[in-house]
Amino acid sequence: MKTAKKNIRLLDTSTEVSLQEKAFLVHGTMHVPIYAEYASRYSLFFRYLDSRQITDTDEPVNLLFRNNGQSVELGPCRILSGSELNGFVGRLVFLHDVYDIQCLLNDHSVVKLQGSFRNLPQILARKDKIRQPFKDYVADLVYDLRTYKQVFDDLDSKTHGEPEDVKIAVQEAIIRTEGADFRRFFQDKLNELIHLIEDFSPKEHQRHALYFRNHLREFILICPFAARAALKPRGYAGDSEQMRMIYLNDYQGDSTFARLLHKHAVEHTASQSVRNRIGIISQMVNIFRNSSRWQDSDKIDVLSVGSGAAFELKNIFYSPKNCSQYKFVLFDQDPNALAEASDLVNAIESKINAKPDIITIKGLIRTMLFSRKLSKQWGKFDFIYSLGLFDYLNLRVAEAVINRLYQLLKPGGEIVIGNFNVTNPSRYYMEYWGDWVLLHRTEEEFRNLFKQTSEANVRILYDDTGSQMFLDIQKI
Repeated sequence: MKTAKKNIRLLDTSTEVSLQEKAFLVHGTMHVPIYAEYASRYSLFFRYLDSRQITDTDEPVNLLFRNNGQSVELGPCRILSGSELNGFVGRLVFLHDVYDIQCLLNDHSVVKLQGSFRNLPQILARKDKIRQPFKDYVADLVYDLRTYKQVFDDLDSKTHGEPEDVKIAVQEAIIRTEGADFRRFFQDKLNELIHLIEDFSPKEHQRHALYFRNHLREFILICPFAARAALKPRGYAGDSEQMRMIYLNDYQGDSTFARLLHKHAVEHTASQSVRNRIGIISQMVNIFRNSSRWQDSDKIDVLSVGSGAAFELKNIFYSPKNCSQYKFVLFDQDPNALAEASDLVNAIESKINAKPDIITIKGLIRTMLFSRKLSKQWGKFDFIYSLGLFDYLNLRVAEAVINRLYQLLKPGGEIVIGNFNVTNPSRYYMEYWGDWVLLHRTEEEFRNLFKQTSEANVRILYDDTGSQMFLDIQKI
C-alpha cells in the first residue's frame, strides 16, 4: 500500500540558515528555534540556536516548520538523548503520527508512516466484490502450494549435515524428478487462472489481482523473481537486476521449492521473449552496420533509450574491430542500471583488449521530450533502439517519444522499438503474481504510434514466441 501524501511544500534544505530560521520546538506557548538535520528515516538530529532550551525532555514537544507563509506543526515528539548524536543535543522521534523524514527534507512533503491505514476499510471491503469461483481457486491454490512446499522442505531437511556437493547433487535429482511434476502442476494452475479471468474488466483484474497477491504473498516472496517484481526495490518492476535474472535463466532461491518457482518464471514465454530481443537487436545493429552503404572506416552513432544495463553490448562488441565501428549513447533514468552498464563495458574492454566508444547519460524521458538543446547536446544518430521502455508508456507519451526519436535520426537511419503484443501468454502471470503491469498493444495500435510519412518505411517484426513485437522504422 502507498502512503498518503499531503500536498504541502516545506523548507528549503539547501542551506543551514533556512533551517535555522524555520524550525522550532513548541512546548506550551514557548517556541524554541532549532537547527534540525536528518538522522534516520523516522528521526531528526537537532541543536538549539539560542539560550532557550527544553529542560524537561520527558514532556512531549511539537515540531514546527515555517516556509513560504505556511506553518506546519508536527508532533508530538519525544527528545532522545544519549550516544551517537554526532554533536547534536538530541534526537527527535514522533510519538503518534510517524513522519517520513526523508520525504520531509528531500521532497518537502508530509508523509505519514500510518497513511496506509486510511484506506484500509475500503481495501478490506474489496473482498466482497471478488467472484466466488476466484475465491475458491485462490483457496485451493494456497492449500496445494503449502502442501508442496512442506514436502519439498522436508526433503531439503533430510540433507542437513551432508557435504555441500552432495546436497547440490541431491537437490538436482529432486528437481529433475519430483520438480518436473510440480512445474507441470503449477503450469496447469496458471492455465486455470487465465481461463478463470478471461472475461474480467480492467477494474476487476486490478481488484482480483490484489486479492490474489494478498493471499499468495508468502509464495511470491519465496520466489526471487516474483519477489523482486512485487517489491520493486528501485521503484518499478523489470529493473536491470530482474533482466539479469531472465538472462541467466537458472535456478535461484534458498530452497528447492523456491528454486522451482523461480525457474518456472524465468522460463515462461515473456522471459524467453526478453532473451530473444537481445539477440534480435544485436543482429539488427550488426546488419545495419555491415550493409554496403558503410565504409570500413565509418563509425555509426547508436542510441539506446531506456537502456538498462545494456546486456546486448556483449553481442555487439566481441572483437577490437567493433570498437571502430560503433559509438554508443546509453540513456536511462536508473543510475544503478547505468553503473551496471559501465561495469559491463569495462568487462568487454578487458576481454577484447580494446576500448568501446560508449557513454552513459542519466535522465528522464520528459527531459528528452522537452529539451530544445537535445540535438546539439547529443547529436543525431544512425541507429536508435528502445527495447523495454514502451511497455510502460501511455499512448500520448509513446507517440511523442517516437516523434522525438525520429527527429534525432539521420537520413538513412533506422529505429527499432519493442513492445509486448496483447497475445503475450505471460501477461496475467506477471500481473497477478508480480504486480508487473505492462501496456500490451495490438499490431495495429503499435504501428499507429508512428504517423506514417512518405519519408519512412515501416514494418512490424516478431520474435519466435510471437509475444514480442518490434516497430522498425527506416528513414529514407
